[in-house]
Amino acid sequence: MAPRKLKAFILSSLLLVLSVGLVAFSAYLLSLDKRVRDLFAGARWQLPAQVYAAPAELYPGLNLEKDTLRHELARLGYRESAELQGPGTYAVTKAALQVQTRAFDFWDGPQPSLQLGIKWSEDGNVGEVYDLEAGAPRDIVRLDPMLIGSIYPKQGEDRVLVKLSEVPELMTKGLLAVEDQGFRHHFGVSPKGILRASIANMRAGRVVQGGSTLTQQLVKNFFFGSEQTWQRKINEAFMSVLLEVHYSKDEILEAYLNEVHLGQDGNRAVHGFGLGAQFYFNKPLGELQPHEVALLVGLVKGPSFYNPRRNPKRALERRNLVLDVFREEGLITEPEHAAAIKLPLGLAGGRSGVERYPAFVELVKRQLEQQYRQEDLVSEGLRIFTTLEPRAQESLERRISAAMPQLEKARKMKEDTLEAAGVVTSVDGGEVLALVGGRDTRYAGFNRALDSRRSIGSLAKPFVYLTALMHPDRFNVYSILPDEPITLEQAGAKPWSPMNYDRQLHGPQPLVNALAQSYNLPTVYLGLQFGPKATRDTLVAAGYSGNAAPVPSMFLGAVEISPLEVAQMYGTLAAGGYQASLSSIRQVQTLDRKPLSQAQIKLKQTLPEGPVYLLNWTMQSVLTQGTARSAYSVLPGDRAYAGKTGTTDDYRDSWFAGFGADRVAVIWVGRDDNKPTGLSGANGALPIWSQVMKDLNARGLDPVPPPDVEEQLVDPASGLKADEGCPGARSVPYIQGRAPEQYAPCAHAAESAPMQWLRDIFE
Repeated sequence: MAPRKLKAFILSSLLLVLSVGLVAFSAYLLSLDKRVRDLFAGARWQLPAQVYAAPAELYPGLNLEKDTLRHELARLGYRESAELQGPGTYAVTKAALQVQTRAFDFWDGPQPSLQLGIKWSEDGNVGEVYDLEAGAPRDIVRLDPMLIGSIYPKQGEDRVLVKLSEVPELMTKGLLAVEDQGFRHHFGVSPKGILRASIANMRAGRVVQGGSTLTQQLVKNFFFGSEQTWQRKINEAFMSVLLEVHYSKDEILEAYLNEVHLGQDGNRAVHGFGLGAQFYFNKPLGELQPHEVALLVGLVKGPSFYNPRRNPKRALERRNLVLDVFREEGLITEPEHAAAIKLPLGLAGGRSGVERYPAFVELVKRQLEQQYRQEDLVSEGLRIFTTLEPRAQESLERRISAAMPQLEKARKMKEDTLEAAGVVTSVDGGEVLALVGGRDTRYAGFNRALDSRRSIGSLAKPFVYLTALMHPDRFNVYSILPDEPITLEQAGAKPWSPMNYDRQLHGPQPLVNALAQSYNLPTVYLGLQFGPKATRDTLVAAGYSGNAAPVPSMFLGAVEISPLEVAQMYGTLAAGGYQASLSSIRQVQTLDRKPLSQAQIKLKQTLPEGPVYLLNWTMQSVLTQGTARSAYSVLPGDRAYAGKTGTTDDYRDSWFAGFGADRVAVIWVGRDDNKPTGLSGANGALPIWSQVMKDLNARGLDPVPPPDVEEQLVDPASGLKADEGCPGARSVPYIQGRAPEQYAPCAHAAESAPMQWLRDIFE
């Protein structure tokens, strides 16, 4: 080939290669561009549903001590100071407690930030709530509700979305000073930034500034994860430039603030400064102090390496280096730097602010899944307002956690042998106020309150007695029941011969005493009068949803039920026979605060009022003179409560279920392997129940008899009608027209007229 032709051939080949390369490079850029635009054009994140507790309310007459309110404020992340310094702060004076609430969009409308004064009356209750700015009293005010958890995608990303305008200026400027000083000027990549960071790090003797731009970090987090290859670096650089072409600096910065990874909570990744503020400090982003801002900014470099809970010394050093940068860049003054550098990390305890109550949040998830698609719950940013009462939850957790080691020590068991579960609900409306699924209250594993179905033992007995009391022509609260041996033949099995708990016979017993002492034989006798199916029907009417076979052993609790369902059943008794399905959700809102659904309390009468009233009156004797009388060593003696102990064969399960006028509580203690514990309902579950009810200051029963119930004075010894002549006579409820008409021997009215005449002479 001639030199000229060869030269032309080579030139044309190079042009062809360049053209092909240019086309390929253009296609490559177009594909990268499409990836960038597809991600940022619409919803950039799956936004988890945020789950809130019920808000604390303040109003005159509220039974709430000053120290309890301070504890409530601390739990919400409020900061105590000498005087109010903005939302989320409070001050204590001799005369009152002042608090500046946070603004919050509640389900029934927004509440602005308020400066309030709270005074207490001599009886210890809240005496006055007043607006400090308006100088006017307030009838009722709500504190912002606690964020207790999220329902996040399977890949475990959780975040609280924030707008750039909501982020403190110190955070945005401080982040740029540490991570990307040239952010406002570069086009996605910054050679100068890499050089400047290298020099700063050499001077400090350690890593103080990063070399990658914020845009590059954002692209890496969105698209590439932790892979380290040249191909990834090249893709990252080009995509960063493309991102800068399509979006403004503020849009990119806002995206970064919401995307950055700041830590790990089990299998849940904490993303964004909004959630980081809650996770580490239990407060909104806007309330962070300089030392707290510095810690979060410092975590960007390595949330695992600088984990403040696992590596506090390392995290403190990193935070202080960031504070030095803040000072050098003029973002904080010298006095502010000197004050901040002396402060501890100031972390909120435990997993504060998010996923505090995994067992309760699990109940919320299950109830939500009955109404919404899973993908909506983890991607649409729903706001879930729940019924959880933090004070009740904290009490239930504290009492269960403290009791387990004590019970193990008393029974000489190995550590972590016993397990427990508990539920607290409201009497009105059936709201679940607290729920614990195990002794490790932060463990999001097996939820015993929901999923552990155990034999309920003597908790079944009240429903046997209620079945009988629904036949007032045959039984009343003072009917005499035999306490005699019983043997029942069973097809294909050995004869069943139940015995009393103490293996003794006690002679004929009034119905009220047989239940109070939890005697088995009178209970079986009573159950046999109407048959096992009648008892199961009563259990179902109270809220039992299982399919246990109607056999005589059901009278003594041979039926497996979860603690939550037991709470449903005893809640029906507490409400006088009216049932409201237990609920953990008050309202669901969309991301833009529009209501999707609101809980509607639907009461239905499933049990007759009169017999339920008689049963509840009878169950009060369980606590005053029966198997649960030790409760009054803890509870106020002037308040009436009703309930029942439950103990299963070989002491495998220890139960107590009971209620006052406003609260129902159920406690279970046992072993996961179903081996004996040696604990009865009275010495296992009851002490926990008593402490919880005391903590909650549960109101005592003061029932008003329904129209079909009348009260009559009765002689307890005979169960007959009494008058002033009978010492120890008590007022007893009966269904109308079913009270005894015959006077007891002790009654004056029972004596003949002559005998009464002689008595009057000598008296």
